[in-house]
Amino acid sequence: MPALVNYSGDDELYSGGSFCSADLGLMLSLGHAEVYCPPRKRSRISGPFVVEDRSKGPSLDDLPDECLFEILRRLPGGRERGAASCLSKRWLMLLSSVRSSEICRSKSYTNLNDSTMISKDEDLEVECDGYLTRCVEGKKATDVRLAAIAVGTSTRGGLGKLSVRGSNSVRGITNVGLSAIAHGCPSLRALSLWNVPCIGDEGLLEVARECRSLEKLDLSHCPSISNRGLVAIAENCPSLTSLTIESCPNIGNEGLQAIGRCCNKLQSLTIKDCPLVGDQGIASILSSGASMLTKVELHCLNITDFSLAVIGHYGKQITNLCLSSLRNVSQKGFWVMGNAKGLQSLVSLTITLCWGATDVGLEAVGKGCPNLKRMCIRKCCIVSDCGVVAFAKEAGSLECLNLEECNRITQIGILNAVSNCRRLKSLSLVKCMGIKDLALQTSLLYPCESLRSLSIRSCPGFGSTSLAMIGKLCPKLHKLDLSGLCGITDAGLLPLLESCEGLVKVNLSDCLNLTDQVVLSLAARHGETLELLNLDGCRKVTDASLVAIADNCSLLNDLDVSKCAITDSGVAALSRGVQVNLQVLSLSGCSMVSNKSVPSLKKLGECLLGLNLQHCSISCSSVELLAEDLWRCDIFS
Repeated sequence: MPALVNYSGDDELYSGGSFCSADLGLMLSLGHAEVYCPPRKRSRISGPFVVEDRSKGPSLDDLPDECLFEILRRLPGGRERGAASCLSKRWLMLLSSVRSSEICRSKSYTNLNDSTMISKDEDLEVECDGYLTRCVEGKKATDVRLAAIAVGTSTRGGLGKLSVRGSNSVRGITNVGLSAIAHGCPSLRALSLWNVPCIGDEGLLEVARECRSLEKLDLSHCPSISNRGLVAIAENCPSLTSLTIESCPNIGNEGLQAIGRCCNKLQSLTIKDCPLVGDQGIASILSSGASMLTKVELHCLNITDFSLAVIGHYGKQITNLCLSSLRNVSQKGFWVMGNAKGLQSLVSLTITLCWGATDVGLEAVGKGCPNLKRMCIRKCCIVSDCGVVAFAKEAGSLECLNLEECNRITQIGILNAVSNCRRLKSLSLVKCMGIKDLALQTSLLYPCESLRSLSIRSCPGFGSTSLAMIGKLCPKLHKLDLSGLCGITDAGLLPLLESCEGLVKVNLSDCLNLTDQVVLSLAARHGETLELLNLDGCRKVTDASLVAIADNCSLLNDLDVSKCAITDSGVAALSRGVQVNLQVLSLSGCSMVSNKSVPSLKKLGECLLGLNLQHCSISCSSVELLAEDLWRCDIFS
């Protein structure tokens, strides 16, 4: 205490001195407080001693926005602007309204910290191509947040990519926040706005005026944005390469026509569920003389056969085409699109829920697209065996064929399509209810030596007879997925396993009638190549299968025996096996696996990265001890 009373240091009284950092000192000196800060003496209180100044003088906050704007735009560097933005919401919003071109930079002022300042925002990242990106979601999506981002990143050239997903329900993002980004980030290249109802044309106009380098624009569920905003983007952002518009009810043909006139570098176009978009808008983009479109996706639009005719005639650069829920397109549209002979570069085609996709239309598409490699047909209930076989004969380059919920297609069409596709590498059938388990003559069909992947999922009519027939046509399979086929048995699957060479990935989940016999054959014939095996829900599979797997499958890295009849003995046998690469093991629902398996699991855990023990009979304390030993492994229990 005497030392404190007799202290005779160099204490000074700082008027408005900094109590946070040197960076804020410049700003806080404008306030009206006397701050006592001993420079070399440790204080006995947690903060500086503040003495209120009773004399109320004039304040900068009394100035109108116009005057304060002129002051703030003359701040010399990024750190000073960042410090000023922390003082009040008013100062932040004024700083965010200052365009980069309006900042007064003194020639004598240089601040090296502006170029090396590191962001402490956890959501800010630097992409591989060198520009900053930011994603704002939910409650964080407010105007103040965007203003802070704009001010904070302005010293490093501003954001290159911004994604806004959702909006704060109380203080949602409006045109003010988007304008702040436009003013502070003139080098913005990619903008994504999802579900932001309060952003309208005014905000998009500011982006168009300030961000002339914009390349990607994604608008989803933005009801307040209309053709006016899209026209401004088209006229001011000629470098636009990607445009996505989804569920924007006020954007129509006028906006797309402007895109077609001005954006000659557009490469990707996705339009979904926009009721005002019709043939005129689609045709204006596709028929542009300098069209560079390579990817086109059209979903739930009021377009007709005319648009498909334009695609078929002018889509010379299109490589990926997706057509979905086009109710007004008839068979004629697909026929003309194929016979126009313009889709010479088309590689991938997806058709979903289109009534006009018929057998005649598919055959025409096969003829008109000589380089087509991937074809996906979903929920096209009119397509039958004749159409699939005719398409397969015409599409000589086809490598991948996916059929989903096409209920008029039977096993006759499937077998003939496989036999006629000499380059087919992948075949996928999902929920095709028209397939029945009937014995057919296959002696006249040619094996498909190129097929490597066969996936037949959730087709209840596909049984052992059908599987045995298709097995004869696919001798070179590497990947087999038969999940959800309750009708197949050992007798149907064994011939396929015997005819194949070197299976790598096998998924037999929910094949309830398969037994250990299949797993024993699989392990014996393909154990040297098998890397993934999924037996989830195969209730008749027992410990004997794990013994065979342990003895033969040295390369296995992913094994799922959930809800199988596995016991502690099977787990013990697996721990003594030859496999050294097992990284993922799932025993979920194996109620006969108990605490006795813990030592075996510890041994397996030397290489495991994922272990699922949900609904097993292993106690919580044992799982905790196991987790301590297997610190590298994620354990689900």
